[in-house]
Amino acid sequence: MELDSIECVSSMDGLMEEDEISHHHHPPLLHHHQFASSKPHNNAINNNNAANTNGINGIVGPTAIAPATSVHELLECPVCTNSMYPPIHQCHNGHTLCSTCKTRVHNRCPTCRQELGDIRCLALEKVAESLELPCKYYHLGCPEIFPYYSKLKHEVMCTFRPYNCPYAGSDCSVVGDIPYLVAHLRDDHKVDMHTGCTFNHRYVKSNPREVENATWMLTVFHCFGQYFCLHFEAYQLGTAPVYMAFLRFMGDETEARSYSYSLEVGGNGRKLSWEGTPRSIRDCHRKVRDSHDGLIIQRNMALFFSGGDRKELKLRVTGRIWKEQQNPDAGVCIPNLCS
Repeated sequence: MELDSIECVSSMDGLMEEDEISHHHHPPLLHHHQFASSKPHNNAINNNNAANTNGINGIVGPTAIAPATSVHELLECPVCTNSMYPPIHQCHNGHTLCSTCKTRVHNRCPTCRQELGDIRCLALEKVAESLELPCKYYHLGCPEIFPYYSKLKHEVMCTFRPYNCPYAGSDCSVVGDIPYLVAHLRDDHKVDMHTGCTFNHRYVKSNPREVENATWMLTVFHCFGQYFCLHFEAYQLGTAPVYMAFLRFMGDETEARSYSYSLEVGGNGRKLSWEGTPRSIRDCHRKVRDSHDGLIIQRNMALFFSGGDRKELKLRVTGRIWKEQQNPDAGVCIPNLCS
């Protein structure tokens, strides 16, 4: 769905500057499973290679102790080349492979083609259990070192793990840290960037009857040293066409809870308002939308707000973002508003 025009008014240093925004759909320029970081020495890495090494070779850090290369080679699956975790299987000739690949090779040893059976390599499993390895996201800042089993569990929830691209207009598979994703949104998806914690957007659609499950607009705001994604879209809620606006925080869930935001839309002397906490981009766009965690406007109400003959959508959505600060004397949170 294409917007005919969008006007955005953002506040900077107390002044309101109005811009015209055009909505674009651009395919992602990077390939599936491509990871990127804004750090110069980690512009892009291959996910499989990251899984292979898991930080064993070339570890940087005062507490990281690298196991011998020969041990790493022993734990490398000959099929997927990932490090093997118990259960580790072997054939009658002693060739090993991981449990995931055992089913992929139809129970045949990939090295000697003998039947694998159900033989476990207990000695190699003991070696794997005795190793302590750094989190595979150590190059993104994670300082933790774990035994094999704990390492796997930690990496699923590691706060330093990369983020998925928050752009909802296409299935973009790019992942990276926040600075890299901000540049990716600006350069590859042509997303509009604004500075300030208040916004004033005007959405215009000449034929509001054309409501599809498509994102209308994504805008990125920079305030309090953080980045926020403002989504506005039209989609079908059951059989009813609706418009929805919501905010996502470009960071982890814990940090997101430190901020609040409000949205307001109105016209003809009436208004709807919403106040809530931004969701982290750890939660995908569809999950946030389908949980109805934002300002939802029924189409008939939106057309009423638009005025005129109700044949053209003209919505103005205003809002602000603020940070909750703890008052050490009273023990309560007070809003910190940016100017």
